[in-house]
Amino acid sequence: MDPNALPFDPDAMLAGLREWVECESPTFDAGSVNRMMDIATRALVLAGARIERVAGRMGFGDCVRATFPHATPNEPGILVMGHLDTVHPVGTLEKLPFRREGNRAWGPGILDMKGGNYLSLEAIRQVQRAGLRTQLPVTVLFTSDEEVGSPSTRDLIEAEAARHKYVLVPEPARPDGGVVTGRYAIARFNLEATGRPSHAGARPGDGRSAIREMARKLIEIEDMTSESCTFSVGVIHGGQWVNCVTTTCTGEALSMAKRQEDLDRGVAAMLGLRASSNEVQFKVTRGVTRPVWEPDARGMALYDTAREIARELGYQISSQSSGGGSDGNFTGALGLPTLDGLGVAGAGAHTLDEHIQIDSLAYRGKLMAGLLMALA
Repeated sequence: MDPNALPFDPDAMLAGLREWVECESPTFDAGSVNRMMDIATRALVLAGARIERVAGRMGFGDCVRATFPHATPNEPGILVMGHLDTVHPVGTLEKLPFRREGNRAWGPGILDMKGGNYLSLEAIRQVQRAGLRTQLPVTVLFTSDEEVGSPSTRDLIEAEAARHKYVLVPEPARPDGGVVTGRYAIARFNLEATGRPSHAGARPGDGRSAIREMARKLIEIEDMTSESCTFSVGVIHGGQWVNCVTTTCTGEALSMAKRQEDLDRGVAAMLGLRASSNEVQFKVTRGVTRPVWEPDARGMALYDTAREIARELGYQISSQSSGGGSDGNFTGALGLPTLDGLGVAGAGAHTLDEHIQIDSLAYRGKLMAGLLMALA
C-alpha cells in the first residue's frame, strides 16, 4: 500500500480539528476534559470503533479505549496513544482563538496534542475508506491527565500497552520534523514553606515570612541545574492578606535528566533540602515520576520502518531522545517498541503562540497510515 495514494485533505482535516481545539480541556477541569472525550468518542464510533469509557479518578477526567474490527482481534497489535487534556485554562480561547493564516493555524492544544490525535484518527479512516486492512489490530487510547504527569492513568497506560506489540504516540514532531525514540527521566516535587504569622503593618518583625523562605529555596533549587540534571520551580502559591506575614507558601518543582542515575541524584538533592534557619520550616515531598526511556534495538527497528515510509513520502525524519516527558516514557521504559513524536509539526506548545503547520496534518497523517499498514 502506497500511503501517498490516500487522499488526505489538510483543509478538511483542519475543519474537523477545529471542533476539538475549541472544546477547551484543561487537565484540572474534569468536566471539560469529559466533554472533549465525548467529541472524540463520537468520531471514533463513526469510524467503526467499539468504545470503552474508563471512569476518571483522583479528580481527573475519563479515558476512552477504542478498538477497531479485525480478523484476529486478540492478537497483540498496535496501540495509538494520546492525551486530550491541555495546559490551557478555560477562557484561553479569548486570548488564543482558533485562527488560520497561510499554512499556520493557532489554538489551545492544537499542537500538544489534539492535532496529532486527530491525524491518527484520520489515518485510520483513510485506511478504511480505501478498503484496506491492517495486518495487526488497532486500538486507540485517549487519556486525561498527561500534562500533570499521568498520576491517575499510568496503571491504565501500562496495562493496555502490555497487551500490544507496538505503541505509536502522536505527540508533536520535533523542531526538525523528527520523531522520538527515547525521553528523559522527569520527577515532580511538592514544596512547602512554613513561617510565623504577625501583623505586617503593626509588628512585621515578629513574623517570619513563608514567602521569603520559598523565594530563597526557589533560587537554591534552580541553581542546582547542571548539564546532567535540570531543576525548575513552576508553581507558587502563598499569602491571602497583604497585611499579614505569610505563614504558608507552597510550590511545585520539576527535575529532568537524560539518565536515570542523574535523576536519582537530583531526587536525593531535592529531598535533602532544609530550611534556611530554625525559625522557619521547609519540606519537599516527591510527586509523580516519569522513568527514563532509553532507545533500544526494537524501538530503533520501529523507527527504521517509519524512516523508510517517510522517505517514500518524499521527506526525511531523524530520531532523537527528547526532554519534555510523555506517556511514551512509560511504555518505552517497559521495553515495548514505542515511537513518539509522530504528530503534527508546529511550535509554541504551552504558550499563547501554540500553532501547527497545516500541511503536516496530511503528510504526517500519511506516515501514520503507512505505519498502521506496515507493522506486522
